[in-house]
Amino acid sequence: MTIHWCGTGLSAIPGLRRLLEAGQDVTVWNRTTEKAQAAVGDLAQDIRAYTPEAIADAVQPGDVVVSMLPGDQHVPLATLCLEKGAHFVSSSYIAPEMRALDDAAREKGLRFVNEVGLDPGIDHLMAHWLVADYRASAAFDAGNTLSFISYCGGVPKEANAFRYKFSWSPLGVLKALRSPSRSIRDFAPLDVARPWDAISSYTAPLPTPEVFEVYPNRDSLPFMADYGFEPDWQVKEFVRGTLRLNGWAEAWGGVFSEIETLQGPEGDARLKEMSDQFWAENAYDAGEPDRVVLCVALKAEKDGVPVYHKSYVMDAWGDARGTAMARLVSVPVALAIEAVLAREIPAGVSAAPADPRLVARWMGEIGALAQHLQIVDHS
Repeated sequence: MTIHWCGTGLSAIPGLRRLLEAGQDVTVWNRTTEKAQAAVGDLAQDIRAYTPEAIADAVQPGDVVVSMLPGDQHVPLATLCLEKGAHFVSSSYIAPEMRALDDAAREKGLRFVNEVGLDPGIDHLMAHWLVADYRASAAFDAGNTLSFISYCGGVPKEANAFRYKFSWSPLGVLKALRSPSRSIRDFAPLDVARPWDAISSYTAPLPTPEVFEVYPNRDSLPFMADYGFEPDWQVKEFVRGTLRLNGWAEAWGGVFSEIETLQGPEGDARLKEMSDQFWAENAYDAGEPDRVVLCVALKAEKDGVPVYHKSYVMDAWGDARGTAMARLVSVPVALAIEAVLAREIPAGVSAAPADPRLVARWMGEIGALAQHLQIVDHS
């Protein structure tokens, strides 16, 4: 049984090194073997140049294929796994095309695990813990009114005028700013065309409370069922969103205005120009610490009075071990691979687990990756 780890970008290395240091049989694939050699050559015995043809020849039944490649590579690799009888792991959101492989994966007893990075990933674990804790509490009542928030963001540890720094190509961040979102506010769906139309203020319950700017992203609504919300529960607020340093919206005002005007191929070309400029001006310097803040909270009210209110809060930053982002994205991927090998995750397409034993164990591991991890009881 071999783990085929595809991609050795900035966010991949700590989890990959964990597997190699544990003595797992890992084949490391990267488009340029020199980069992989520089990152893990001191540990890896088998580093190969990635091509779809080469990995198709190498994968055997029972292997695990890990995709840390661009998003458009996940489904082709998962399809290959289906053909070869191999398992699949990625940190990315489950695309409809990935979800469509669920029945076939179940029939073959294959585990296709996704959404096991930082966000999505650790945020799911926190949400599962909070919902399970609420259900087990004396406050639980199907008639309560619920409010759920989940905000995550990578921000500079040392603030700059732009209120942001980039760990990798800014193009993904810029494209996300053009995406609509859907969440729940005041018991009704809230549809927002652009993030800056829904920016609000959020005070994170850190040891020293800190104010951030937050906004919803993607479509939050499907995650209600994923987190175990019942269809008849009264949900006042449900949002999964992005967290930024206070002052970010003002600093990025000109970016928002220009993005609003971009259309078609010319707009895409201009977006690429902006990305290159931002990378030149606002990339992290070597050794400069990044920071990741993640806050997930669940509040239940009865007749307008809070009866349950807890937040799961994480604050992590770059240190001698490397960047916080790399640790928090890739180590959960490694945990998922270990769980697949141990058959602790059911067959089919799935996201980060809800199993209380896995949630507890994984969060224990994640606590060692962050400088601060705490469950705050507001009641």
